[in-house]
Amino acid sequence: MGSSTPTKRGPVRDVYETLVAHGAPARILVDAHPHIGSNLLPNVVKAMRQTVIDAGGEVRFGTKMTDLIINGERLSGLIIEHEGEESELPGDAVILATGHSARDVYQLFQKKNLLLERKPFAVGVRIEHPQPLIDSIQYHYERGLERPRLLPAARYALATKIEDRGVHSFCMCPGGFIVPAATENDEVVVNGMSLSKRDSPFSNSGLVVTVEPEDTDSFAAEHGVLSGIAYQKDLEQTAKQAGGGGQVAPGQGLLDVLGRRDSSTLPETSYKPGLRSSRIDELLPDGVSGRMRAGLKRFGKQMKGYVTEESLLIGFETRTSSPVRIPREQESLRHPDCANLIPCGEGAGFAGGIVSAALDGLRCADALDGL
Repeated sequence: MGSSTPTKRGPVRDVYETLVAHGAPARILVDAHPHIGSNLLPNVVKAMRQTVIDAGGEVRFGTKMTDLIINGERLSGLIIEHEGEESELPGDAVILATGHSARDVYQLFQKKNLLLERKPFAVGVRIEHPQPLIDSIQYHYERGLERPRLLPAARYALATKIEDRGVHSFCMCPGGFIVPAATENDEVVVNGMSLSKRDSPFSNSGLVVTVEPEDTDSFAAEHGVLSGIAYQKDLEQTAKQAGGGGQVAPGQGLLDVLGRRDSSTLPETSYKPGLRSSRIDELLPDGVSGRMRAGLKRFGKQMKGYVTEESLLIGFETRTSSPVRIPREQESLRHPDCANLIPCGEGAGFAGGIVSAALDGLRCADALDGL
């Protein structure tokens, strides 16, 4: 495939070649499941930042957008805060690419009566297994044997539907680690990562259940269109309380989740802040917990050995995607209420990962020509 050949999702090759040009391993150009590694990605980002600067761009650290300057139906700039002082940053157009956890931006849009939409998202847990167990299941050899050197750490993808809601694995990390990912002090959020070699003795994946907008209606009276964020936040604060302090997370053995009982002991984990035995099956909302248990039983039949006393659930995985979409017109990509504001990427609800966000960024950059 040539470097400019588009696919259904856009010029994917261009994205990978750009990453390689900035230090990502060249194997991502040919691997079926390209992976850079959380240890290598920071230097790739630094190199890309330098390319932006060399092309005349600016990167401002320690700076926060606090307001949008809107005259009529056009945006004329931003109010930004740096070291406690606010100033205006004028601009003919703005691509808003915040990432999916910039809750203050959603609150700003709500305050200024700019159109937002609720959208589906997913919540659940991180499920962790010993990597040798997953290797033996996926490569079909007897547990206890060593994985052949030329084979990578095995991965899996699981999905089903339970009572009109999806239950699926998410962001599977072979040979990886579970890490804290909270953005505020009063919450516990977990996520997964793998280093480039994927040589951790653990395997982990998100195990999540779809949450439709109507599932968050109990928060709508107080929070309106941001009811999904309130739903996320409630779960994250519940995890904080269950963990008992710091970034200690609630944990429960998989067999105990299915048996709806306490875990007297917990399997070994890669999660460094530590775990506290908790009834994850009771802490999750009923609609999520029940569907997750049913999904786990199905997955155990699909992957013999997946449901085992060595399996561990850690709470909670809540940041799979934004519960809010910042809408845009289909052709121009402009926000309906603001002629030169282009919502972009995961934070706007139009991407779900590095490559899809990069592809959406290319579309949004091209759309600037039409403003």
